[in-house]
Amino acid sequence: MNSTNTKSSSDKAPPLKRRRYTHFSYSAQEKVQAVLAVWTERCTAADTCRQLNITPMTFHQWQQRAMQSMLQGLETQVNLAQGAALHPRLQALLQKYQLSQGADKLSQRLDQIQNRVANPPENPQKS
Repeated sequence: MNSTNTKSSSDKAPPLKRRRYTHFSYSAQEKVQAVLAVWTERCTAADTCRQLNITPMTFHQWQQRAMQSMLQGLETQVNLAQGAALHPRLQALLQKYQLSQGADKLSQRLDQIQNRVANPPENPQKS
């Protein structure tokens, strides 16, 4: 037989494998170091996720928890509205968090008002 360099149907390239994320348990200190590395622009979020083998969603959750903890820890000591000394990236994250909290409170208040209008009290007012 004549040998040629043709590929048969069994010589197909293997299908691409999806990246699997293993579930490691990271200490609070490791999480803080990862978040601060991105916030101080020493590396990107994508690089951090790749190095720690975590999903971007997991990293985003770490950032949100870090921001919430900072706000709780500093709320009574520092006026966060004047955060001029913050890094622009931190200031943007802070503003985003404050806007989301404000929107939640406004929607709750709107629901309360709508419930009062839809279901007025049954007690007649005194004249």
